[in-house]
Amino acid sequence: VTRPAATSEADLPAVDPEADLPRIDQGREVSLPADPETVRDVDRLALETTYLSGKWLVERPAAAVDDFWRAVVEDVEAGRFWDAKVTTRAGREAFGETDHAVLVFTPNYFDRADVDRVRRRLREVHGVTESIRYRPDVYTLDGVHEERLGPLGDSGAARFRA
Repeated sequence: VTRPAATSEADLPAVDPEADLPRIDQGREVSLPADPETVRDVDRLALETTYLSGKWLVERPAAAVDDFWRAVVEDVEAGRFWDAKVTTRAGREAFGETDHAVLVFTPNYFDRADVDRVRRRLREVHGVTESIRYRPDVYTLDGVHEERLGPLGDSGAARFRA
């Protein structure tokens, strides 16, 4: 899995809430994480900064995370997933979380087909049945871009839910 060499304004994802609802599996619908113009502005920010990667967040309890993580790493090594990371026990405990966060990355969230391909593999091969969310990495930018992020800077904001 590689990042496309040239991504342009023409590749910006659609944000019309009537035409492109961001729930990408099983036909379920949710609203955009912010008004369409804010979403479009943040997509342009991603393009300007080339901050195009994003990730699916899968939570796993401590008793199950090792097996799940091993399977995800195998997919990274085989080139089926672009990248992944998992919280450590110390990190999980430091934030008072009961579950580990496993993040499975895609190189370009504008590539809706690849985002969906990874979601399908998480579902069909790795047995993920619970609701998961996809968050573009640009949503975590802060500081100079914070005013452009608006509600997308909230830690719970997601571009897609599945």
